[in-house]
Amino acid sequence: MITVNNLSYSYPKASGPTLKNLDFDIDQGEIFGFLGPSGAGKSTTQKVLYKILHRFDGTIVVKDRHLNDWGNDYFERIGVGFELPNHYLKLTARENLQLFASFYQKENIRDFEELFEIVGLEDDADKCIEEFSKGMSMRLNYIRAIMHDPDILFFDEPTAGLDPINAQKIKRDIAKLKDQGKTVFVTTHDMATADELCDRVSFIVDGEIRLTENPDVLKREHGKRAVRVELEKGLTKEFPVRELGTNKEFIDFVRSGEISRINTQEATLEEVFIKVTGKTLKE
Repeated sequence: MITVNNLSYSYPKASGPTLKNLDFDIDQGEIFGFLGPSGAGKSTTQKVLYKILHRFDGTIVVKDRHLNDWGNDYFERIGVGFELPNHYLKLTARENLQLFASFYQKENIRDFEELFEIVGLEDDADKCIEEFSKGMSMRLNYIRAIMHDPDILFFDEPTAGLDPINAQKIKRDIAKLKDQGKTVFVTTHDMATADELCDRVSFIVDGEIRLTENPDVLKREHGKRAVRVELEKGLTKEFPVRELGTNKEFIDFVRSGEISRINTQEATLEEVFIKVTGKTLKE
């Protein structure tokens, strides 16, 4: 769906490029993530792809057409969930959606009541945005991105400012979009969001992609193939996963007392990121 080759971008008057020769592709029906700290180039990449930033170097092809060859019809096919909500404060949530819906072909607009229900704003649809919390504005931001049923979606920190319950609602709906064949590009520094949502992630640091892979593959490759067993009486022991079911030492140990917990020893995605890049996600 999206192919990017040798993408570089420099802001005017900047001392150096923000993006440095990026190569990646995103398949149809895939949730693809850029994982990196603030300032890594995640948002800049998305802004180039949804045509807010121009004059880039490299090649970008979207749906078999070069990005620069797309006209205004491109915006019918993409949806953008910005990192910071951007609504008209004196209008209600419903009025904001009605306004933005007027920019698109009418037959593609989804039912507003269904959209409000997805993010739990059905009781707040007729409140002015100036009465909204940041979390409520972020949820409205989300349904504004999906309301015209686009094929490609860009989400920049889609769960920022949300409590765990509402963050889960957003993640569940993004997963549904994937099941419908939508292509989703997520940028985040939230390891849990990337791990839960993404089919593949790219680690991006200082404008460069260091690695691209499936999160589960990364965690297995960089962690131990072992389980740690802790008994209620305080004893803890680690055993290799290989042939665990026939490992007599493991069987004897778990029979020796009540089990408190069993944990796999795979690495977390954040641990892998630090190991591969030498950076933390909070830098």
